[in-house]
Amino acid sequence: MPVLGSQRRLLGSLNCTPPATFPLTLAPNRTGPQCLEVSIPDGLFLSLGLVSLVENVLVVAAIAKNRNLHSPMYYFICCLAMSDLLVSVSNVLETAVMLLLEAGALAARAAVVQQLDNVIDVLICGSMVSSLCFLGAIAVDRYISIFYALRYHSVVTLPRAWRIIAAIWVASILTSLLFITYYNHTVVLLCLVGFFIAMLALMAVLYVHMLARACQHARGIARLQKRQRPIHQGFGLKGAATLTILLGVFFLCWGPFFLHLSLIVLCPQHPTCGCIFKNFNLFLALIICNAIVDPLIYAFRSQELRKTLQEV
Repeated sequence: MPVLGSQRRLLGSLNCTPPATFPLTLAPNRTGPQCLEVSIPDGLFLSLGLVSLVENVLVVAAIAKNRNLHSPMYYFICCLAMSDLLVSVSNVLETAVMLLLEAGALAARAAVVQQLDNVIDVLICGSMVSSLCFLGAIAVDRYISIFYALRYHSVVTLPRAWRIIAAIWVASILTSLLFITYYNHTVVLLCLVGFFIAMLALMAVLYVHMLARACQHARGIARLQKRQRPIHQGFGLKGAATLTILLGVFFLCWGPFFLHLSLIVLCPQHPTCGCIFKNFNLFLALIICNAIVDPLIYAFRSQELRKTLQEV
């Protein structure tokens, strides 16, 4: 992507063309602290992408096949799978083209590679934004289903869900185009980082509130059954563990990438920040890992979907 220097730019693979760089040039880390750089082999990167591809294709196929899954909640999950699929495909495609260029198996002019790189960058950025948006949409959908259960089907209707889905895809495409066009503007990077923080805060507030309501409901049931302490403690611990996994995976997989963007703005020339910049490929691999974990959290836990997957 343009803000990330030459680490994953296709243009960096052409010897005749200097790699694209961010206007705030990263200083080499010669006198600073010892850097810990985690190397991600291209084979591992491609393997993660293929695993994510298979998982998310299965989710989309299962939801498309089973009419019982044709509801707003599963449509949001399906769109999340499509976004994660695009994240993996775009990163794997970029890696594959870079390997072919380096091996000399693919001969292309700089202008052609530039256009291909821009297309892949738009796919990567758009799929990342849409993935975050659909994670937020799923959280909001679950919140409404718990706190407004009686009105849920009148609030979250299929036409309204389709409008939300269309708006997210259009916004993601426009955002990615603006990002690729104005990548050298600090405001663009800050907006992306702010979007991530806002989505993390939204998910944390909604899921914590849902956990509190679930624990309150469990206490009421336990009080009726005269076994308040064991049931409440067990349910609370299980709910807290689920919430920790859900938010922890989200933050662990997406946080380093947006930390990278933040540091480009805050300390582009600092040696310590330079050490972090060297691990950008690791941050992309974590995002692909998130695309692998998302189906396990949001899709495969559904018994109906698992049954459909067996048929598929």
